[in-house]
Amino acid sequence: YVFRFTPMTTTPEPTRLPQNGRFRRILFFFARIILHLILWDIIGGRIPLLKNYIRQSRPARFRRFARRFRVVAVDMGGVMIKLGQFFSSRVDVLPPEITDELQGLQDEVPPEPAARIFAALRAELGELDGRFAEVEAAPLAAASLGQAHRAWLLPENDAKRDAKRDAERDAGRGADVVIKVQRPGIEEIVRIDLAALRVVARWTMRYPPIRRRADVPALMDEFARTLWEELDYEAEADNAERFAEMYAGDDSVIIPAVYREHSTGRVIVLENVEAIKITDVDQLTAVGIDPVTVGEKLLDAYFRQIFLQGFFHADPHPGNLFIQPLGSDDEEVEGEGRPFALVFVDFGMVGRVPDLMGENLRKVLISVTQRDAHKLTEAYDDLGFFLPGADLERITEAQATVLDRIWGRNLLDLARPDPKEVQELGMEFRDLLFDFPFQVPQDFIYLGRAMGMVSGLVSLLNPDVNPWYQIEKFAEELVLKKEMRAFGLEAALSLARRLLDGPSQVQRLLAAAESGRLKVQSVPDREMLKRLDRLEKRLGQLAWSVLGGAGMIAAVLWKRGGRKADKE
Repeated sequence: YVFRFTPMTTTPEPTRLPQNGRFRRILFFFARIILHLILWDIIGGRIPLLKNYIRQSRPARFRRFARRFRVVAVDMGGVMIKLGQFFSSRVDVLPPEITDELQGLQDEVPPEPAARIFAALRAELGELDGRFAEVEAAPLAAASLGQAHRAWLLPENDAKRDAKRDAERDAGRGADVVIKVQRPGIEEIVRIDLAALRVVARWTMRYPPIRRRADVPALMDEFARTLWEELDYEAEADNAERFAEMYAGDDSVIIPAVYREHSTGRVIVLENVEAIKITDVDQLTAVGIDPVTVGEKLLDAYFRQIFLQGFFHADPHPGNLFIQPLGSDDEEVEGEGRPFALVFVDFGMVGRVPDLMGENLRKVLISVTQRDAHKLTEAYDDLGFFLPGADLERITEAQATVLDRIWGRNLLDLARPDPKEVQELGMEFRDLLFDFPFQVPQDFIYLGRAMGMVSGLVSLLNPDVNPWYQIEKFAEELVLKKEMRAFGLEAALSLARRLLDGPSQVQRLLAAAESGRLKVQSVPDREMLKRLDRLEKRLGQLAWSVLGGAGMIAAVLWKRGGRKADKE
């Protein structure tokens, strides 16, 4: 007799506010923070004599808040850890003194005692001896909602056995698998925590600047919906199988197989595909894998998931991404190191991009590539980033200035801008900062989180990574393959104009050199050779880009002319 959990169609709500210590502790913790911010940053910040001190003390105070939250989260577990992990990944909107302090929550989750986990497994699957040859008591990983243990199926229960597995399996053992099981009682903990956090969300809506820019209760509902999806392991199995279909035939991405016959709503059994952790740069280098290429592969994978598939892995923290070396130790691809496969695990948290949102996201990508601030503003407006009545012309001016300043910089420079430059931009567009006509679209809660985590991983793998090259490359692919139908001749001409601008830029460079206005900075000889080599490659690419752009325009005009002739 196996108890099966049937997921609810809507987010379950508690029948009454749970009056217990857990509920009160969450409310009390956030009430203290909110009261402190009101007294110090809102009221005290308006007092001339205190204004400078409050501003200077803010980083230390925020760090104390984050440290206290981490202690509470580790002690309470459940949703509090999940919330802390979410905060730690939002490097795009939260100050580093908060995100840095909360980073430890990715690995600080205390494991559930093995006896309780095995009891939960038996409640779901019956006696384990009839399914598994061995289940390790020590967990592979402990998460906020569940726990993973390594195990081996009995040979007769291995429905996916093949020649490769037959050669690798030990005597008396079937496939090497990972059992992911929910923590006992986690559903009730989630209900209590979400009820308390909904109260906190309503508190924050009493502050007008927040109320104007974000529907915090709606964001909380989105957070809750995703949490309940994570607790439905049958849905996670569906997600894993969808990713497997997406990457069918692609040897450079590995998705673990799902053993449905050994899985339920609270237990999921997956093929064990654990390899080198993506953040273990030393180990990657030791086996001949180039971390720079790994970062490029990760960016490319997420661009394709978000912009082409509209379905993406929304929890890309280091424990869910691995690198599997391919080939022999001495096998290398010229300029890229040893071949490898990107391994994804844990598909409980996924993101979906609706068609209209995906179309606007592609417009954002192409507008950024073309540095077209006007179209970029239009795309952001369609996505819901601006409040009603926002001055879109002024926002366009600000975006044009920012694009000019940040274009070509690496990720670390973008994440840690020069304070003087920030101050200059703030002075130039202080009217926008004062009005702050921006809001948080609900659909972006997990997309922003995922891309923030991916950018952090990529910058770790390659501190000098230039994201603009990947963005430019992918945007051009979108225009050529897919967006031609959506943007038509205008996009083709715009892209070609940008490509054809290359020779004119080279001419301006030569003119500046002849007139003596060109400044040259000396660098070490080795570095100069590398730059010259890159320049030579880029000039070669430029020639083909010009030819490709001209050919693309000719093809479009020829097709339209042919249609016109047919009509006549």
